Amino acid sequence: MFDVITFINQPAFSAKLYESGGMFVQLFTELTVLFLVISFAVALINQKLPAEKIQRILGAHQGRGYIVAAGLGAVTPFCSCSTIPMLIGLLKARAGFGPTMTFLFTSPLLNPIVIVLFIPVLGAAVTFWYAMLALTVSIAAGLFLQFFQFDRFIKQDMLQTPNGGGCKSASTADINKASTQLSWSAAWGESWSMFKTMFPFMLIAMIIGALVHGFVPASFFAEVAGADNPAAIPTAALIGIPLYLRVTALLPLIGSFLAKGVSMGAVIALVIGSGGASLPEMILLRRLFHWQLLVAFLVVIFFMAIIGGFGFNAFFG
Repeated sequence: MFDVITFINQPAFSAKLYESGGMFVQLFTELTVLFLVISFAVALINQKLPAEKIQRILGAHQGRGYIVAAGLGAVTPFCSCSTIPMLIGLLKARAGFGPTMTFLFTSPLLNPIVIVLFIPVLGAAVTFWYAMLALTVSIAAGLFLQFFQFDRFIKQDMLQTPNGGGCKSASTADINKASTQLSWSAAWGESWSMFKTMFPFMLIAMIIGALVHGFVPASFFAEVAGADNPAAIPTAALIGIPLYLRVTALLPLIGSFLAKGVSMGAVIALVIGSGGASLPEMILLRRLFHWQLLVAFLVVIFFMAIIGGFGFNAFFG
């Protein structure tokens, strides 16, 4: 009979629990600071940049909007969780839904840090085609979700801007006069309000992310996605999605995975699955999206991982 007390008292369990605790502290500090800083900066930008201009630049009915959104994602070094404040800011500014989703897909998968690390690990050719895959599928997915009007599955209550506790309306002259003094405090109020709303979901996400990090060893992937497994690529994609692994944290492990017989396609599938989505991110997105849009988001990431896996095996295997 399984003895829970004996298992808990084992040194290996204590070490994993300690590692999970350290990861939780790191995640709590990092995500809290990132969330507040990014949401504060986005609130300031939304104050200074008219919503009409954001809508023109990132309009859903202009092809340019998708290109700009993909470019914005490619230059913002966010992980899957830290994209959420920027996502909320774009949705609040009524940017095009399709371009906004394109940003959500590209930001954690394609940024300068990822590209810089990809080149020495996998080479320039693999890096180039990885970037093309991420950009192409992200833009196509944004167009698809926009065409089928998945924006109706966004929870609108998260997009309401706090009104400062029911303050009376002020005249345009009063607002213009006070805008310089009040913009910082108003931005902080909006940022803090958003943080308080999202914090319970962030806490659950951080606990799960820390436990996965501490109790799922890196060797586990090499064992289940080895060369002798015909389903290595879909397995790698499915394993990657629940994990909370940044692409930058995963890349140093790629050499050991390849040395253990893991195929290039399975590695790419893991990179896309774990970088593009994670269980903590799903918990945060559940506060923003209804289940239909959440499922569509996961399908896009899984589809991208599968295409990348089989494609890279065919050309670089």
